[in-house]
Amino acid sequence: MTTAFLFPGQGAQVVGMGADVATAYPVAAAMFEQANRILGFDLRKVCFEGPAEILNSTTMSQPAIFTMSASLLEVIRTESATSGIQPQITAGLSMGEYTALYAAGLVSFEDGLQLVRQRGEAMQAAADATQGAMVSIMGLDEEKLRLLCREAAQGELLEPVNFNCPGQIVVSGTVPACQRAVELAPQHGALKAIRLEVAGAFHTSMMASAAEALRRALSACRIAEPGNIKTLANIDAEYYSSVAAVVDGLAKQLTSPILWAKCMQRLLDEGVDRFYEIGPNRVLTGLMKRVDRKAKVVNLSTADSIKALVEGA
Repeated sequence: MTTAFLFPGQGAQVVGMGADVATAYPVAAAMFEQANRILGFDLRKVCFEGPAEILNSTTMSQPAIFTMSASLLEVIRTESATSGIQPQITAGLSMGEYTALYAAGLVSFEDGLQLVRQRGEAMQAAADATQGAMVSIMGLDEEKLRLLCREAAQGELLEPVNFNCPGQIVVSGTVPACQRAVELAPQHGALKAIRLEVAGAFHTSMMASAAEALRRALSACRIAEPGNIKTLANIDAEYYSSVAAVVDGLAKQLTSPILWAKCMQRLLDEGVDRFYEIGPNRVLTGLMKRVDRKAKVVNLSTADSIKALVEGA
C-alpha cells in the first residue's frame, strides 16, 4: 500500500478549528502552545474563538492552518493505534506545501511556522501595493477558460492560476479584470463564477515582491535534503530533489500557477491507493473526488475523525 499525506492551504480555515482536538489530545494542545510562544501572540485563541475577520486575514490564516495541520499530524504520530500510518509521499495545496515539507522532515515546526508567517506578511504587503483579486470559475475546461480570460482582461492582467480539479479553475489578476470575468463567465458557458475573499492576485506577477522576500527567508532557513519521504511540488507536479529545488519551488509558487489536479493525477497514476487529508475542513477531500471518484481519502480534521480512525485501525 502506498500512502500520501495531503495538507490544505489558505481558505480551509474555520473559526473553532482545533479546539476539540486540543481538548481531546494533550499533544495537540502542546502544539498550539508552542506556536503561541514562537509567534509571540495568542494564535490558539484566534483559531478556537475567532473572530472570523482576523482568522481569515492572509497574515493569520497561514500560520493558523499550518499549526492546526501540524497538531493533527502530531496526534497521528503519537497515538499507538495510528502511529504506524506512515506516508511515502506528502503534498500540500499552495501554503499547505510547507506543512507537507514539515511532515516529510525537511523543516522543523518552528522554521515552518516562521516561514508561513513571513509568507503571509509578504503576500499581504504585495497585495496592498497592487490591488488584485481572484475568481473561482466552475464548469469550463482550460481552453474555454483562457478564451474568457483574454476577453475579460482588456489589456490588463488576468490568468488561470489554480488548477484545482476538472471543472474548477481559479483566475487571478487586476480587480477590474476579475470583475469582468465574473460578468462574462455565463456567456462562455461557466456554471458559476465566484469572487474569492482573498487580499490580492496570488500566484501572478503581482506577487513578485513577495516572492523575492520569501526567497530571502527560505535561503536563510535550515532545510534538510529530501529523504525517504517524497514531496510533490505544486508548480510542476515533480518531486523535490534538493534543497535548492525546494527554495526555488516555494519562491516561484507565489508567481506561478498551482497544478493541484495534475499533482493528484500523478499520484493516482503512480499507484497511491490511500490518501489522508490532514488539516481543517474537507477542501482536498472534495477536490480529489472530482479528480477520481473512486480514490480513497481519509479526512482528518476533527477529534471525531481521529477517533474513528483509531477505532478502525
